[in-house]
Amino acid sequence: MDTVNLKLLIIGDSGTGKSSLLLRFTNDTFDPDVSATIGVDFKVKTLVIDGRRSKLSIWDTAGQERFRTLTPSYYRGAQGVILVYDACSKDSFEGLEVWLNELDTYATKKDLIKMLVANKIDRTSERQVSRSDGLQFARRNSMLFIEASAKTRDGVQEAFEELVHKILQTPSLYTVAGDGGGDGFNVAQSHDQTEGGWCACNLT
Repeated sequence: MDTVNLKLLIIGDSGTGKSSLLLRFTNDTFDPDVSATIGVDFKVKTLVIDGRRSKLSIWDTAGQERFRTLTPSYYRGAQGVILVYDACSKDSFEGLEVWLNELDTYATKKDLIKMLVANKIDRTSERQVSRSDGLQFARRNSMLFIEASAKTRDGVQEAFEELVHKILQTPSLYTVAGDGGGDGFNVAQSHDQTEGGWCACNLT
């Protein structure tokens, strides 16, 4: 089976739960005391979607300003990005504009697919950003959108699966590697695609 090699990014303010989302997706674990990412971390996962194997290299970056010098190489070659905000933090939602500007500045694939994820929706009593606000922001910026909770697993699998699904619908974003081949991303692994459960706005 031919393999599609993909580089995905997770970006957003510090404390929004980016590392927790990644750990839930790759290891199906949740640690409420997970420490802040220092610099850049990545994990690998392989998916089989619509009969096609996709090797994912998923990069998780620190949200703190002092690590921003890492960003040019971090963004280079990415086909998809997940922008994360904390549904309980209006500040993290308002900070999305900065991350989008950074993405526009450093991304080398201008047609990369963007997914907006509202994390921590399990903390309903602390919520500061409505689903409607998130959906409107996603629509304005031609992004997919889903609400999720790394703690309860809600929406996590669907977010990554739908992002990969949309990338695979955009052939200009990737190359297919045969046995022994590759396109420069030699880290990865896989899971099954389902289309149910995600709440996304159309790309406009």
